[in-house]
Amino acid sequence: MMQGDDVKPNHTGRGVSTILASVAAMAFADAVVKLVSADLTVWQVFVTRSFVAIPIIAALLFASGVGLRFQSPKWAIIRSGLLVLAWLLFYAALPVLSLSVAAVAVYTTPIMIALLSAALIGEPVSGRQWTGVVLGFLGVLAILKPGSDGFSWFVLLPLLCAVFYAFAMILTRSKCQAEAPLTLALSLHSSFVVAGLIATLVLAVIGLDTETRSAYPFLLGDWAPMGMREWGLMVLIGVLSAVYFAGVAYAYQVAAPSIIATFDYAYLVSAAIWGIVLFAEIPDLLTVCGMVLITMAGLLVAGPFSKRVPEKLSETA
Repeated sequence: MMQGDDVKPNHTGRGVSTILASVAAMAFADAVVKLVSADLTVWQVFVTRSFVAIPIIAALLFASGVGLRFQSPKWAIIRSGLLVLAWLLFYAALPVLSLSVAAVAVYTTPIMIALLSAALIGEPVSGRQWTGVVLGFLGVLAILKPGSDGFSWFVLLPLLCAVFYAFAMILTRSKCQAEAPLTLALSLHSSFVVAGLIATLVLAVIGLDTETRSAYPFLLGDWAPMGMREWGLMVLIGVLSAVYFAGVAYAYQVAAPSIIATFDYAYLVSAAIWGIVLFAEIPDLLTVCGMVLITMAGLLVAGPFSKRVPEKLSETA
């Protein structure tokens, strides 16, 4: 079992406001990634996006006087590796799945975090929260429609993404709480660059045939030439990613994972909006019902929030 030196929740209000802003930024960034997935490879996105984000994060690090110092470099690297795998799986599903469906599959994560928080770092989960967990899974089933013509095996990719992401957030709380959020964000974006360059080199060495590359161009294709439009979008994604990864690290450090995970659900609303605006992805009635169930689940999982706030505000005021 993982145990941190200090895993008590604090600064809950700051954590909630930070996660809301962070997921709104990332929902738009993911919509842009889906938009460019027909033209670029996922490795190209990893490298170019992070080349933009790294200087921004480094400048903020040194401007704040924090500098590049790791308290637990081993855990920071493991956390980054888990998140790279999570985003690889999620991005690999975007060319095939609608943005809202991929988002809902990923958002089994908050439910997993609530459960893993109880199992691994001792965060309490009440009977009301267990009810929320059940409703959340029912909502996910309603949206994913397993066994129907609307179900796709590609849904397993964002579901697996959710597993890696949940473990990474628990690790953030239990082992990386002493790290500066910007330091964790810099570590993660550096890992994206390394993973993207290694994967590109491996693909170049093994030399896949044209038919195989064309079957999965976002994962296996060659790097495409980038014009002003593509670079502009990568700059935008890089800035939004820098905001998101630093914000998520901070939110999960300063408040209980089960609480932050609940407000993480705001990503679903943003993803649905951008799916409609950019891709004309109109959710059907069953999908809407599933989203309602997931929202109800989030409210139930957040049940202890109102009881904890006064106590924690008195500690941190």
